[in-house]
Amino acid sequence: MEPPALCRDCLTTAPARLGPRCPACGSPRWIAHPELFALSIAHLDCDAFYASVEKRDDPSLRDKPVIVGGGRRGVVTTACYIARIRGVTSAMPMFKALRLCPEAAVIAPRMSRYVEISRRIREMMLDLTPLVEPLSLDEAFLDLAGTERLHGAPPAVSMARLQARIERELGLTVSVGLSHNKFLAKIASDLGKPRGFVAIGRDETQDFLDPKPVGLIWGVGPRTHAALASEGLRTIGDIRARDHKALITRFGALGDRLWRLSQGLDGRIVSAGRTMKSISSETTFTEDIAALTALRPILWSAAENVSSRLKSHGLSARTVTLKLKRADHAVLTRRHSLGAPSRMADRLYRAALPMLQRDIGMGPFRLLGLSASDFIRSACDDDAADLLDVVAAKRLAAERATDDIRKRFGPTSIVLGRSLR
Repeated sequence: MEPPALCRDCLTTAPARLGPRCPACGSPRWIAHPELFALSIAHLDCDAFYASVEKRDDPSLRDKPVIVGGGRRGVVTTACYIARIRGVTSAMPMFKALRLCPEAAVIAPRMSRYVEISRRIREMMLDLTPLVEPLSLDEAFLDLAGTERLHGAPPAVSMARLQARIERELGLTVSVGLSHNKFLAKIASDLGKPRGFVAIGRDETQDFLDPKPVGLIWGVGPRTHAALASEGLRTIGDIRARDHKALITRFGALGDRLWRLSQGLDGRIVSAGRTMKSISSETTFTEDIAALTALRPILWSAAENVSSRLKSHGLSARTVTLKLKRADHAVLTRRHSLGAPSRMADRLYRAALPMLQRDIGMGPFRLLGLSASDFIRSACDDDAADLLDVVAAKRLAAERATDDIRKRFGPTSIVLGRSLR
């Protein structure tokens, strides 16, 4: 049987021998793979998501290096590909990033906007399959097994159609990995970035993995990498060749996991029920801040960011956590249990403010963070804890009205005085 091929531009399918360009439209974006139409586990990853959203919203940034992050003393959250060419990477200190790319436009994260776009992408994925497992705002696994009859096309065509739809309707590019399990699908999506589409089939799994460095395995960080190197394990093939029991003896559960992945084995299913443990928002300041009056609007902005993400996921939280990092990098963490679960920014803010007030004397601070955890599914924004508090009830009603305006006219259509410094 001839290997199949797919054009990612016009979605023509044809025998691979008719390539290397699409016989219908002449596009070079022609994917040929023997198992292309037999693979059903996909990983979709937005390309430089935050930076791409900023460029999409401000066309004047299109050809400029863009860094999304927390100011000169913060770290890089995301860098566009122009900045990455200059050596800028995520989690890099901002001062170092600007040394490498001094002409970059530095933009503070707009989480509510990213959540809004992420929600639209999620809806598009759910049009293909209910089995969507989000990993973050900008990436997710999809299981498209059994959807061929529904969509009249194999999963590869459905994913190429989705990739084109996101680019057409949202002006953003995404990369797709397609394989027979989650481990390989995620690796595949990284290989063709940006705007990539890569398939890894069953028959090629071992030949593909063996020469790759151990760092390609999801979760192998610098310490694990060094420990493996000390044992002479530098490639995935080295791990595969090592005795299974010997790896478990040396590395415990990690050794078992590494051995299985080195064989290309990953039995994890794509779970639509995967839940987040917490939702957080952090801001690193350009200069240390000691004054409560300066920290209150920052706390409010964090509460709005966390609230927006809770609402987008239909969640309410029972616990609010305040994080403060002092000038000497010591971290203070304070938790408060809410009387009733909530996803409203006002409730999150009012739970965290007393904790901030109690610790203000321990400043100055270089970072403030707010997180919500211990979730329940919530179908509405009512807050039983405030039913007898007339002032609080009015604030919540005002917040719901603000949410409605932002849904209609965009997240920046209304700005509350609380967030202004």
